[in-house]
Amino acid sequence: MPNFNMTENRHTMPVQDPSERRQNFREVALGYDEATAIEEARRCIQCKHRPCMSGCPVGVMIPQFIGLVAEGKFEEAYRVIKRTNSLPAVCGRVCPQERQCESKCTRGVKGMPVAIGRLERFCADYHAAHHCEAPCIAEKNGKKVAVVGSGPAGLTCAGDLVRLGYDVTIFEALHVAGGVLVYGIPEFRLPKAVVRREVEDLQALGVKIVTNAVAGRAFTVGELMREYGFEAVFLGTGAGLPRFMNIPGENAKGVFSANEYLTRVNLMKAYEADSATPIFSAKRVAVIGGGNVAMDAARCARRMGAEVTIVYRRSEAELPARREEIEHAAEEGVLFRFLTNPKRILMDRENNVTGLACVEMELGEPDATGRRRPVEKSGGTFTLDADCVIMALGTSPNPLIKQTTEGLRTGPGGEIETDENGRTSLAGVFAGGDAVTGAATVILAMGAGKTAAKAIHEYLTK
Repeated sequence: MPNFNMTENRHTMPVQDPSERRQNFREVALGYDEATAIEEARRCIQCKHRPCMSGCPVGVMIPQFIGLVAEGKFEEAYRVIKRTNSLPAVCGRVCPQERQCESKCTRGVKGMPVAIGRLERFCADYHAAHHCEAPCIAEKNGKKVAVVGSGPAGLTCAGDLVRLGYDVTIFEALHVAGGVLVYGIPEFRLPKAVVRREVEDLQALGVKIVTNAVAGRAFTVGELMREYGFEAVFLGTGAGLPRFMNIPGENAKGVFSANEYLTRVNLMKAYEADSATPIFSAKRVAVIGGGNVAMDAARCARRMGAEVTIVYRRSEAELPARREEIEHAAEEGVLFRFLTNPKRILMDRENNVTGLACVEMELGEPDATGRRRPVEKSGGTFTLDADCVIMALGTSPNPLIKQTTEGLRTGPGGEIETDENGRTSLAGVFAGGDAVTGAATVILAMGAGKTAAKAIHEYLTK
């Protein structure tokens, strides 16, 4: 019989102590050591039908790489992951495995699923620490592809195409590559050095990156194909346009979109004492929303010294954020007001935020998504003290692409319309990720990038 570890509980990931980490922006989760990784990998019973793989949007050969970890063959395990995943160090940290691969794990039927994400992170970090061999660069096929946007969808698409021999150039609007990975996800969840390493790996394969290039301003999609000689274009421009509640007081001083708040903290280091672009120093922050972005904003504000309350109109059971993020936020002292909906932002004569007028909610009948619809509770009004409000209500695609790309079909929310393979209404133009779906997860965007890369290859070789 194979030497499996039949322990029902997974091995704990060491983390910074909450009292320490809420005062710094260093990574919270510290990762497995070699011995722990081997023992956790031995919990995988190598199911014949590999159900975990059905939950992976990028098709990682999960049992194969975990089997190699169990044997102590860490570099070989990393190479298996890299066959289909261009960003393993990123996915191992921010992918919602509990809803994807781990949710399908057989060990989860009687106990806890194998810690697939933690093992993926371990392999990527082991490779970064121990190996620096030159990559194997594919022979060029003479065809040029432009990728617009350097977020997870764009990086994945570029990585798959450069390995097929394409001359790939990524055009990024910001001054650094990485998209939401650098501006949206805090350092304590995803260190920027990790993102930089993944980007540099792609550059070593031959991917070229042009920064400070805003699509629709520096160039149009048509110009890329007509004037620059690109035979196909992939649009991975994300969804960076913030949404608001349209309630009174949203124009007050001290009201931020989560996008702006996180960009200034993560990308511009506004939390540093000598920052050239400091952000408003608040004492009491209310974060509206319950997703991962809301948790990220709340945990950033907490590290900057504020008392923070997350305001969410449904109950705790409906919170869409990752369970780990919710737990970490609570450990760090973030407060939660469930079944609460803001009605007005209060302000003084100088338009500074002074509080949040709220109403208590209760859950009614299920809505179209199957979740019980929150409805106002009679007489349940109250005021929440706050001098800063952060709106974390989701985002939609930037309208510039639609406005400057003639013939590109988009949906009512500005999302680019594609078929199941990422083809748009324009010949040679493909799209994927949040620009198509609206705000979603990193791994789903990566899956869309892979799908589009395959379709682009078929388009250019038919």
